[in-house]
Amino acid sequence: MTHSNLLGEPPPTLLPDDGPARAALESGTDPASVAAQHPTYLAAWAALAERALAAGDPVAAYAYARTGYHRGLDALRRSGWKGHGPVPWSHAPNQGWLRSVNALGQAAAAIGENEEAERCASFLRDSSPEAATVLAERA
Repeated sequence: MTHSNLLGEPPPTLLPDDGPARAALESGTDPASVAAQHPTYLAAWAALAERALAAGDPVAAYAYARTGYHRGLDALRRSGWKGHGPVPWSHAPNQGWLRSVNALGQAAAAIGENEEAERCASFLRDSSPEAATVLAERA
């Protein structure tokens, strides 16, 4: 006999879009400038973290990713998230937070914080299996 959750999974959480910040980042504006002008725009923090990782600076990457991660948790809660449930990659505004979680895990691994790296990887998979797959393919 198998048991299932009769209450079901919480509905997907969809973060709001920030059109001006998105347009600035997509037009090639430096992510640091976008983050300074739009500090709640998660994709800017993710871009900064990813850039720092690519440059071999895991400490800076960790700081940027942790900022995106925590700002994202605040935004998710404001959007009705209760600490678990799907955060779909297919919804573009969610991608900044999901990328921040991924970058935080990578930066944590690079500085020897292996337990945190595993927690981030697990949290990413639980929040969005699609994001975990897409981001692993990009690595």
